[in-house]
Amino acid sequence: MPDRRIITLITDFGLSDVYAGVMRGVLHARAPDAVVVDLTHEIAPQDVFAAAFALEIAWRHFPAGTVHVVVVDPGVGTGRRRLAIAAQGHLFVGPDNGCLSAALPEEARGLRRPGGAYDERPAVLPASIVATAVENLALLSVTGPSMTFEGRDIFGPAAAFLAGGGRPDALGPPVNEAIAFPAFRAPPAAEGIDGRVIAVDRYGNLITDVVASDLPATPRFEVAGAHLTGISRTYAAASGPSAVVGSSGHVEIAVPGRSAAEILGAGPGDRVRVLR
Repeated sequence: MPDRRIITLITDFGLSDVYAGVMRGVLHARAPDAVVVDLTHEIAPQDVFAAAFALEIAWRHFPAGTVHVVVVDPGVGTGRRRLAIAAQGHLFVGPDNGCLSAALPEEARGLRRPGGAYDERPAVLPASIVATAVENLALLSVTGPSMTFEGRDIFGPAAAFLAGGGRPDALGPPVNEAIAFPAFRAPPAAEGIDGRVIAVDRYGNLITDVVASDLPATPRFEVAGAHLTGISRTYAAASGPSAVVGSSGHVEIAVPGRSAAEILGAGPGDRVRVLR
């Protein structure tokens, strides 16, 4: 483990309010030796799916022992569970609403059905994962937590405890299942692959759930009425709307110097057919 633990943050707090800064203050106060990395605070309000995908493409780029905190929590203050998960050498903290899906392996999450949506569902945790419900607030020296800001009062202290070397199983009782979205991988279909747009980045690139390693030798794509053939090596090499393999390993639909989302009028949830 690194001498200085890293704590990453993904929230929908934005930067116009003080919430993100206050949460960082709690982490610095409780884990002064930890390095806090703001992955993003710009998840759209209450967009749990977007938070889950952001964690999916980010966590592997950090060293073992990193504590990843996700607070996108429409159910804050309710009876939904709070989770601490140890998996694949990393630690994950957040509400049990699907935002921590990346902590679970693909085989535990399964794939969405062709034509289906990314609906969250309970997933049984494999034996390799240690997960607990964060209930031992006395251990965290937390009394009277706010029912509207558990990021500050519970998730932050729990992350600081883990960054200081605390064990997840000290935080509460074990759990053997967690809410998770299906793996972000397009399922096979009769004609090829049944893809979906799952995110749009700030450049207007349409990030799909089509994984590059699943593509046929010469793929053909249909998206928003456009028909594309093959894969462009770079964004700049494309001519008009083209498919490019992005840094996450997912196929993106891009237009050089412009927004594919605007030009094609497409966004999250739209179908991307891959024909063999």
